[in-house]
Amino acid sequence: MSDTTYGVVELTAAINDSLRDRFGSGVWVVGEISGLVDRGPHTYFTLVEESADGKAVLNVQLFANVKRTITPILRRSRLELADGTRVRVFGTLDVYPPTGRLGLKLSDIDPEFTIGDIGAAREALLARLLAEDLIEANRRLPLPVAPMRLGLVTSVGSAAWHDFCNELERSGFGFDVSAIDARVQGDEAEEMVAAAIRSLGRRGVDLIVVIRGGGSRNDLAAFDAEGIARAIATSPIPVFTGIGHEIDRSVADEVAGRAWKTPTACAGAIVDMVGEYVSRAENAWVDIVRLSTARLDGAGVSLMSTAQRVARQTHVAVSRSDERLASRARRVSAVRRRLDDETNRFDRASQRLTRAAGAATLAAERQLDDRERRRGLLDPSRLLQRGWSISTGPDGRIVRSTADVASGATLRTRLADGVVVSTVDEVERDG
Repeated sequence: MSDTTYGVVELTAAINDSLRDRFGSGVWVVGEISGLVDRGPHTYFTLVEESADGKAVLNVQLFANVKRTITPILRRSRLELADGTRVRVFGTLDVYPPTGRLGLKLSDIDPEFTIGDIGAAREALLARLLAEDLIEANRRLPLPVAPMRLGLVTSVGSAAWHDFCNELERSGFGFDVSAIDARVQGDEAEEMVAAAIRSLGRRGVDLIVVIRGGGSRNDLAAFDAEGIARAIATSPIPVFTGIGHEIDRSVADEVAGRAWKTPTACAGAIVDMVGEYVSRAENAWVDIVRLSTARLDGAGVSLMSTAQRVARQTHVAVSRSDERLASRARRVSAVRRRLDDETNRFDRASQRLTRAAGAATLAAERQLDDRERRRGLLDPSRLLQRGWSISTGPDGRIVRSTADVASGATLRTRLADGVVVSTVDEVERDG
């Protein structure tokens, strides 16, 4: 153990001397950018690396003079420093005395490392998707012939959103657009875009469109993310992309049903699909009209020929019918004459019958009157009025003979004005 005692300033200077001795004019460091912030003309961030032992963090300072040098390098490579980007940077290590923190003063950057890292991750993801047969899955879905109901995933209100919607409006077609606002770069982009695609897949739209404007490789990195790629590949609805990259195709483009370089080009392609459908429909209508006209003309000629044939046949049939009708009219006249003769005979017979019936009725009435007169003469009440009487025995039977009466029997004798009850004392029989 050393007995040397350092002041803080001395120790800080000694550490910095040791760092210069150990790392010379500088050191290359690899890590992921986190907490990037601009303070005036300077930029500050930390490099982070995960390991089995935990997370290691190194503070990085990018001062304005160096920033002016590396900005064109990044621009040529279409890169930007952003959180989540893995970089390989060069700089000198020192401990800043006022804070006592170790930091790296960035002086150079290796853009090829970041490009290669992005490319390697991209190729690894494509290999996994290919192994699962997902690269062509969305492309195999049948495209709608006239996609009028569109599901749009983008940053609503952005230039990309305006470009896309303006292109649709200029077409004059009545598109129905359901837009879901989503971040298209940064840490939340992957989850938001993937969720929006899945949501639109359940809404019954004809086509899902994912768009964003141009940007650096970092800005477009979300569209190389696995979550978005799988959401597109497994969508039940065809997905079109219009991501504003100039050279490279994103993984989202690779798995999409169709891909275009800009939102405007994507909208134009959709307009063309609808226009082609309208054109085919109009051409089909023209063909229908032409064929219908030709068939109607042919049918008119055929109908005229048929009408003439029918007229001739009708004329012949009518002439024959007239002859048959005249013959039948003659037969009807003969029948009518016979009917008149029969009617006359019937009238005469009816008259004879009426006279005979009158005579028969008169004779019947006379006979009836005679019988009524006879019946009156035989009416018991008249006989009683003339002095006759009617006797009945105990059993109610009329006494017609002495044999009907026994001695001691009671008789009831009806007279014209009443009944006499008597008892038989003796019966005298003639002879």
